[in-house]
Amino acid sequence: MKLSKNYSLKTLNSFGVDIKAKIYADVFSVDELKEVMLANELSNLKKLILGGGSNILFVKNFDGIVIKNSIPGIKIISEDDKNMIVESGAGVVWDELVQYCVDRNYGGIENLSLIPGSVGAAPIQNIGAYGQELTNTLFELNGIFIDTGEEKIFNNSECKFSYRSSIFKNEFKNKFIITSVKLKLDKNSQVNLTYDPVKEGVEKRHIKNPTIKDIREIVIDIRKNKLPDPNEIGNAGSFFKNPVITKKKYKVLKKVYSDLNYFPVDRNNVKVSAARLIEICEWKGKRIGNVGTYNKQPLVIVNYGDATGEEIYAMAMKIKDEIKKRFDITLENEVNVL
Repeated sequence: MKLSKNYSLKTLNSFGVDIKAKIYADVFSVDELKEVMLANELSNLKKLILGGGSNILFVKNFDGIVIKNSIPGIKIISEDDKNMIVESGAGVVWDELVQYCVDRNYGGIENLSLIPGSVGAAPIQNIGAYGQELTNTLFELNGIFIDTGEEKIFNNSECKFSYRSSIFKNEFKNKFIITSVKLKLDKNSQVNLTYDPVKEGVEKRHIKNPTIKDIREIVIDIRKNKLPDPNEIGNAGSFFKNPVITKKKYKVLKKVYSDLNYFPVDRNNVKVSAARLIEICEWKGKRIGNVGTYNKQPLVIVNYGDATGEEIYAMAMKIKDEIKKRFDITLENEVNVL
């Protein structure tokens, strides 16, 4: 294992922000990870675990050690007539795991195709898209506590999953490192058509009996047409979460904005489209210098050139301020800002 000093993270974050880590380490096993965690000479340094770098915005250099979690490997743990338990190392690219499972007809994560990032980052955010969330298939995960090197297994309920959140984003934020993830997948999966564009994609292709492979292809087409490729334009996907508001508040807004749709949350609350709120405020496709919102999806803030993290964050805050002022709704960041 090699430690590098003053290491540029420009190619390791999807915004392409050029900042440096005081020390950088790339680890490929649990043993290497423990070695870094418990090294005396590194004990007083702040530690940041980096996966795919697709859900983070650096606004300044990191005065500590950045640990790239590159633990590899995908394998079958167990199976019966109905289900498979698939284990993946935290460093595996998420979409490579989806491709692996779809190719073998293991269903349950095909609607999560092409989400950027690593497998280890997926539970932190409880990633979700097009009618599926990770919580629907996660069986358990392994990891270690940063301070002690103690290993622990979390089952699904212990992860405390909620909308784009988990115990690892709250109580154990910066305290626990996920090393592997186990998913319980279906051998005879029924396709998920709860998201209208996916259903419309099936209809347009005149597919009578869609398979999970069909769904993956449709989702990939939707994402490519809707979202920018981070390899071409720096971005971290949706910068904000869709806000949850009361049904009473929604009814008031609906009278003014008739096309503002909602998604049910519970008896008293609904989730509304942050993208639509941003669009109403005329931020869609807006550009300030090298920073802008994507012209096809205003939830995505993009780096058109050599924008700094501070410039990207400043635009995000301007959008949040305007949404608050106009609708009295506070948008929450989906992207982690450091």
